[in-house]
Amino acid sequence: MPTTVERVVHACTLIDFDGARILTDPWFSERPGYRQGESRSVESAAGLPELAGIVISHGHYDHCDVAALAAYPDKDVPMATAPGVADRLRAAGFTNVTELADWQSTELGPVRVTATPARHSVPEATFMLQEGGSSVFFGADTLRVPELDEVAARFPEIDLALLPINGLSIRPMFNRKVVMDAEDAADLTRALRPRLAVPIHYAFTAGPVRDALFLKLQRDRPDLYRDAAADVAPDTDVRILAPGETLAL
Repeated sequence: MPTTVERVVHACTLIDFDGARILTDPWFSERPGYRQGESRSVESAAGLPELAGIVISHGHYDHCDVAALAAYPDKDVPMATAPGVADRLRAAGFTNVTELADWQSTELGPVRVTATPARHSVPEATFMLQEGGSSVFFGADTLRVPELDEVAARFPEIDLALLPINGLSIRPMFNRKVVMDAEDAADLTRALRPRLAVPIHYAFTAGPVRDALFLKLQRDRPDLYRDAAADVAPDTDVRILAPGETLAL
């Protein structure tokens, strides 16, 4: 069977390596200031299929929804996370959690997971996932940092890149950008040279008032990434997936 990816919502995806399913950055609830901006394809963690593992890039609620994830029944499911996240997951009852620094690897079932560089407002990791000849880069919500160029050197054949694109900036922090935007993601696509790319992390909203007062972001514009990538990385096939839509690699 081919490897497939389903976009659930935001940076939450299900990557299926021939039956070994990996969940990325779980987010299954909402609260004031954190709205998904689209309908997620999996309503709750209790409705997830059996997972080979979970990767969590960092501890922010919209990427590490611990309270909602606790509804997943298999508390022994293996997890790979950035440093500083494991204690929260263990407190929720999960027993098999591994923190990875840059370039460290672990196995989630048959899937090899390697932590790769990231930069955000808190410690974060991106990940390379490999199994059976398929390779997927998960970009979480990192900035476009030069350290990511080394991913291409270490992993010269990437089938799919999942890349954040909303360019989130926090206004009270002097418009400090904390997530790459469409043009940054296109430049990373050029560097990584994946065969396929799917934009993620673009429908999020804090609500109209909070968006206007506190945030700056490119919301609901995956077309900006598609067009920018076509200019600088024409050999990569960009696919825009609605929640619940599946792409075969």
